[in-house]
Amino acid sequence: MSQESLGLIETIGLTAAIAAADAGVKSANVILVGYELANGDGMTVIKFRGDVGAVTAAVSAAAAEAGRVGRVVSTRVIARPANDLAKIVDSRETVGVEQPAAAVAAAEIPLPVEDEPVSEPLAAPEVTVTKAAEIPVEEVDAAEPELSTIEETALEPEAEVVAEATSTPANQSQSRADRRHRRR
Repeated sequence: MSQESLGLIETIGLTAAIAAADAGVKSANVILVGYELANGDGMTVIKFRGDVGAVTAAVSAAAAEAGRVGRVVSTRVIARPANDLAKIVDSRETVGVEQPAAAVAAAEIPLPVEDEPVSEPLAAPEVTVTKAAEIPVEEVDAAEPELSTIEETALEPEAEVVAEATSTPANQSQSRADRRHRRR
């Protein structure tokens, strides 16, 4: 631990601590050791490791962000901590610290699994696909409606109405307002 420096920031509230940890890790090349919750008062300590300059920058950025979100109690950068300090920093209370190999191995002991009989998969139903080329052309032609008769019936009433409108003497004499409207 004497090769790396240690950065600590103490906040009130877990939200401020998480925001501080995020800002610290993003601002410099440091390792987030973890956080430690205090008993009472809602205090949380964030711990960083890395080069002295990087840890100083991370603690500074973390303090600024935690100050925006919540309240910062204290900050500290220890340039070259003593080797015995590792016992305090990497304690069981620190959330995020890797557990010793023996504890990890005990946690990863596989539990016995009972063999269950495997049933055979069900057969998929057969699906027949009819391609468009297989449909006779006569069936397609029969499905189209006759448009010519529909168009003729629609045009005939309109033609009569237009003829009646032009032959009416009332339409021949237009008002001044109608003439002005047409000019625009």
